[in-house]
Amino acid sequence: MIAPTEILVVDDEIGIRELLHEILEDEGFVVRLAENAAAARAMRLKHTPSLILLDIWMPDADGVTLLKEWKAAGLLTMPVVMLSGHATIETAVEATRIGAFDFLEKPIGLQKLLSTVQRALKVGHAKRSSSINLGEIGQSQAITDLRARLESLINERRTVLLTGEVGVGFIECARALHEANSPWLTLESGQRLISSPLEILESARSGTLFCPEVALLSRSEQRSLAFMIGKTSAYGVRIVCASSEPLGQLSGEGRFDPNLFALLSSSTVVIPPLRVRRADLPGLIERCALAFSVDAPARLSLEVRQLLESAPWPGNLIQLQSVLSSLLLSSNDDITIDHLQAILGDLRDTSAPERPALPPEFFELPLREAREAFERVYFENLLGRESSNMSRVADKAGLERTHLYRKLKQLNIRFPRRIPVVV
Repeated sequence: MIAPTEILVVDDEIGIRELLHEILEDEGFVVRLAENAAAARAMRLKHTPSLILLDIWMPDADGVTLLKEWKAAGLLTMPVVMLSGHATIETAVEATRIGAFDFLEKPIGLQKLLSTVQRALKVGHAKRSSSINLGEIGQSQAITDLRARLESLINERRTVLLTGEVGVGFIECARALHEANSPWLTLESGQRLISSPLEILESARSGTLFCPEVALLSRSEQRSLAFMIGKTSAYGVRIVCASSEPLGQLSGEGRFDPNLFALLSSSTVVIPPLRVRRADLPGLIERCALAFSVDAPARLSLEVRQLLESAPWPGNLIQLQSVLSSLLLSSNDDITIDHLQAILGDLRDTSAPERPALPPEFFELPLREAREAFERVYFENLLGRESSNMSRVADKAGLERTHLYRKLKQLNIRFPRRIPVVV
C-alpha cells in the first residue's frame, strides 16, 4: 500500500489551521495540525511529513527559530513554506538562507497555496531521491561516511545487507534507502518466504522489503529468500536485509546458506556502534528526551548527562532509548544519578576488562619475544574493540581470515566462536 502524502500545518490561529486543513484534505493530503512551536516540535519528532507550512509569528517561539532548531538537529529533511501576514524582507531572506522553500503571505489565495504546495513537494521528492538524512541516529563523521555509502546505493535496486551490533539503527538505515510514497513491507514471519514468496514481492512491488536478522531464518527460508532476490527486478523491489551476526563466519561454519551470503555480500553496509561515535550521544540524548515532552531534557541533571554520554551502550540506540524512557517515566521530578542507578545500577563500563598493557620489562626482552608480546596486546585489544567479530578484526589487521586464525592460535589467544550481545 502506498503511503499518503503528509503535510504538517503549524499556526497559532485556529481559523487558519482549519481552513488549510480543509483545503489540503480535499486535495487528498493527510494533514496534521500544531497550534504552536512546542506542539510542532513534538509532532516533528513523531512524524516525517513531506511538507511543513510554518507560521512565523507564534506566542512561544517564532518560526525562524524553529527552522534553525530543526536544521541543527538534522530534522529539516522536507521543504518548509513560511506563512506570515507581516513578514519583513529581512525575515524572508533569513528563513530562505536557513532552508525555507518559499513564503506565503496571509491571507493566502487558494491557487497560490496549491501551486506552492505542488512545487515544494516536487522539489522535496527530487531531493529525497538523491540524498539521505540520518539525523535520527547521529551527525558525526562516522554517520557522514555511512550516509555517503548509502547514497551510493540509493539509485540502484540492488539488495543491501546492513550489518553491525544489535540496536545500531538497522530500521533507520533501511528507511533511508526507501523511496517515499512507495510500498514498505517488513518481513514479520520467515515462514511466508516459503509459502508465498511471489505474493510478498507483489505486495512490495516498486517499493522496499525489509528483512530483519536474516541469520535467524531457517535454511529453507534462506534458500527461498535467495530465490526472491533473483526475482526482484521483475517487481521493482529493493530487498534490505539486516544482521547483527557475522554471516561470513556462519556461512563458513555451515550455519548460513552460502548462496544467499554471496548475494548479500556484494552490497554490504556496516553501521558503526555508539561507542565509536560518542560525539553523537549529546544530540541523541536530547532527541530521545524531546520525544517525551518539550521540557523533558531539562529534567536530566548534568551528572546524569555526563554518565549517559560516557556509558558503554552495548545495546546501542535501542538501549539508550529504553533507558531514557525508563528514567523519564519513573519520576516527574528532575532526574538524578540515584534515579539512573535505581533503574540500571552503575552504567559505567566496570564489566569490561582492562586493556592489556605491555609488560614493564618489555624493552628488556629479545626482539622475538618483544614482537610476540606486542602482537598479543595488539590482537587482544582489537578483539575487544570489535566484539570478537572475526571479519572486522581481519579487516582492521589487514590479514586474511585463515592467516588471522593461525596467528591467534600461535599467540595462544582464545576467542569465542559467537559473541552474544547483551541489550
